[in-house]
Amino acid sequence: MNQLFSPFDLAGLPLPNRIVMAPMTRARAIDTIPDELTVLYYRQRASAGLIVSEGAPVSMEGRGYLFNPALYTAEQAAGWRRVTDAVHDEGGRIFAQLWHVGRVSHSSLQPDGKAPVSPAATRGAASCAFSYDADGQPGLVPVSEPRALETGEVAAITRDFVRAARMAVDAGFDGVELHGANGYLFEQFVNGALNQRADCYGGSIKNRLRFMLETLDALIAEVGGHRVGVRISPFGRLFDMQPYADEAETWVAAAAAFNERPLAYVHLSDQLTIGAEKMPEGFGHAFRQAYRGTLMAAGGFDRDSAERALASGDLDLIAFGRPFIANPDLVDRLKHGHPLAVPERATWYGPSGEKGYTDYPTWAEHTEAGSAA
Repeated sequence: MNQLFSPFDLAGLPLPNRIVMAPMTRARAIDTIPDELTVLYYRQRASAGLIVSEGAPVSMEGRGYLFNPALYTAEQAAGWRRVTDAVHDEGGRIFAQLWHVGRVSHSSLQPDGKAPVSPAATRGAASCAFSYDADGQPGLVPVSEPRALETGEVAAITRDFVRAARMAVDAGFDGVELHGANGYLFEQFVNGALNQRADCYGGSIKNRLRFMLETLDALIAEVGGHRVGVRISPFGRLFDMQPYADEAETWVAAAAAFNERPLAYVHLSDQLTIGAEKMPEGFGHAFRQAYRGTLMAAGGFDRDSAERALASGDLDLIAFGRPFIANPDLVDRLKHGHPLAVPERATWYGPSGEKGYTDYPTWAEHTEAGSAA
């Protein structure tokens, strides 16, 4: 036991422990530029073996939510440089998650008010974006009707990811994670129920995986495979991702394709904790047999379940999301068995300043305050 706190070599990047801070949207950057609170938030959590940043849109077209710190302008990159410097000053390591939401957007967030893009002109049922409502207040609004990307437009989005990856590395990130999960653009292409295209990006498993794999290859060519990870959510149902006949076969084929590439890691988002369908019996083993590289997963782990997963050899790294919100010193709390604080749900998202963002105390600060009282 106690593998959770042992060092790990991530494609040449030494990690002091196997605890990863999972990417979590916090929506605190009012003008899409990381600010001083963003810097403090990540600095506070730098004891994680690896931080994966909140999703950073790679273009204005890729946005689906207000207030996300992005990576497509020099000003945004400069803001992220302050974040990476702070994390590195504390001895931490950080990857940037690169993001395009596809159809999970509203025209008010798009360039010139245009329709969001997707593999198909099919709107996600009951899906919402985070934009300004009819009263001009930030809030959830139904997504706009998307338009289907033309075949020749797909490569331009890949170039947006490559540009963002270069900006990320130049801004001091140790690597980048392609966000291929949670019902966003890449998963929209992978999903056989939604993607009924007749071109080279639709139909067969090979074609539906093509966009993601082409983008991964372009990222590897730009910044090196040791700096590239990918996050996926097999059998995820967020944003109206419907089941399809060859779903398990599709994701095992993706695992085999990942195995052929010199990736830093593959990151599985287990959506059972947010109401997704259960992965079918035997899928996890089939995926692991197809992909033999560094594998991490997120999904409701505690210390004991994380240690069991590491001991079994199924996973190499364990990602924690929500516990990091209210426990900036999560690594220390887990190591020493200190109680975990519970985050206030009402402050998970939105421009509420430091409240619920940077004002959670460490265990030492909590006990010191208790003693003083």
